[in-house]
Amino acid sequence: MTAPEPGGIVWRTSSYSAGNGGCVAVAAAPQRVLVRDSKDPDGPVLAVTPAAWRAFLATVTH
Repeated sequence: MTAPEPGGIVWRTSSYSAGNGGCVAVAAAPQRVLVRDSKDPDGPVLAVTPAAWRAFLATVTH
């Protein structure tokens, strides 16, 4: 699922999401990965480096 925003940011939610809003949305931005609560699209956004995001994914997917 995608939700484009001004500035070219495209938010994605997991295809495993049950559609109940209980997941995060992720977007790629120049030199960072953005993460937010999918239930609160106007709320705070966490920005991490691509390396930090890869390390996180490696931890939670293994």
